[in-house]
Amino acid sequence: MITITRRLFTEDRIYRTLHQLTKSSVCHSHRYCVEKLDERGIVEVTGADASSFLQGLITNDIRHLDDGSKSMFTMFLNSKGCVLYDSIIHKVVDKFYVECDVAGVASLEKHLKMFKVRRKVDINVVDSLKVWSVFDPKQLDELKLNDEVKVVKDVGQERVVPCQGANVDQVLELDVKLANDLSDECLTMSNDPRLPSLGRRLIASNDVNVANIMEDHKIQVDDTLSYKLFRYMLGVGEGMKELPHSECFPLEVNCDYLHGVSFHKGCYIGQELTARIHHTGVVRKRLMPIYLDGNNCDIPFNTPIFIVGSGKQKRVGKLRGVENNTALGLTRISDALGVKLKVGDVTGYTLKPYWWPQEASKENQMSTRE
Repeated sequence: MITITRRLFTEDRIYRTLHQLTKSSVCHSHRYCVEKLDERGIVEVTGADASSFLQGLITNDIRHLDDGSKSMFTMFLNSKGCVLYDSIIHKVVDKFYVECDVAGVASLEKHLKMFKVRRKVDINVVDSLKVWSVFDPKQLDELKLNDEVKVVKDVGQERVVPCQGANVDQVLELDVKLANDLSDECLTMSNDPRLPSLGRRLIASNDVNVANIMEDHKIQVDDTLSYKLFRYMLGVGEGMKELPHSECFPLEVNCDYLHGVSFHKGCYIGQELTARIHHTGVVRKRLMPIYLDGNNCDIPFNTPIFIVGSGKQKRVGKLRGVENNTALGLTRISDALGVKLKVGDVTGYTLKPYWWPQEASKENQMSTRE
C-alpha cells in the first residue's frame, strides 16, 4: 500500500511539474512552436534502384513510402545490430531525402556509397535544404487528462505485446490555407512518423522561413519551449549523442515503439540480432524521460543514474541528455519505476511514456496459457 501511494504521489507531482513548465508556453490564445532544426542534415538518394537499395539497409519497410506515405522513421544499423544513424526518410516524387544528425551526414553518405556496388543510385549530401518542426505545446497539458490511467503499469519483468497505437495522440491540425501555403513553399510536409504529438515535419530550402509563413497567417509562434525539451518531456531521443553511434540497440531506444522497425520485411544489415531480441520479448533497458528536481540542470553525458533512499545506491542506467529540468536516460525499466532517482547531484523520477504499448507480465502470460 505504501509503495502504491508513493508511486501515485510521484506521478501526480511529475504531471504538475509538466503543467507548470508548459503553462508559460501556452497563452489563452492558441500558439504553435516552430523551430528550424540546424542539428539535422539531409542525404538525397535517387535513381532507378533507390527503393530496393535502401530496403536492404534500414530497419523499416521502404514500401510504406512506395504506397503513399510521405515520411517514415527508421534506423541504419551495423552488422552487429547497433544503431549507426536514426533517420526520417521523406519521399518526394521519385527522390528519397534521408534526414539524420547533421554531424553524421558525411559518414552516412560514405556508408551508403559503400553498399552501392552496381546499383543505379546517386547519393549526395544536400546543403541547400533545412528541416523544420511545427508542434503544439498543449500536447503536454493534454497528456495528463487523456492518459492518466495508462501511465501506471506492471513494473515487473515484462514482455512486449503488439502495439495497438495511441488513440489519444492527436495529429497537429493546421488551417487549410496555411497548410496549402506551407506545402507550396516547402519541399515536403508530413506528420512526424514517430508520434503525432511531435507535430509536423517539413523540409524547405534555406531561403524559406516557416515561422514567418505561420506569422503571415496570424498564427502566434511560441519560442519559449524548445523542440529538444519538448522531445525530452515526451521521452523521444534523436541524434548521435542521445543514440550513440555503434553503442546502442534499436529496441533500447524505442525504435519499435516509434514505428521504426518492420519485423515482416526481408533481411537488412543488423536484422538478425534485432529480430532475436524482439522474439524473446524482453527488453530490460529502454530510453526513458527523467523529470528532475531543479531547473537548468547541467549534468555530463553518460552520468550514472542511481536509486537513492534504500541503503546502498543501486545503478539503474546512464544519462543520454538533459535540457532544463528534463533528461533522457537509458534505464532498467523494472528498477527505475516508482522510486527516487539520482543523476549526479540532482534527484528526479521517471515514468513510462504514454505512447508505450500495453505490456503484460510473464506471470500473467503463463497463467493465461495454463
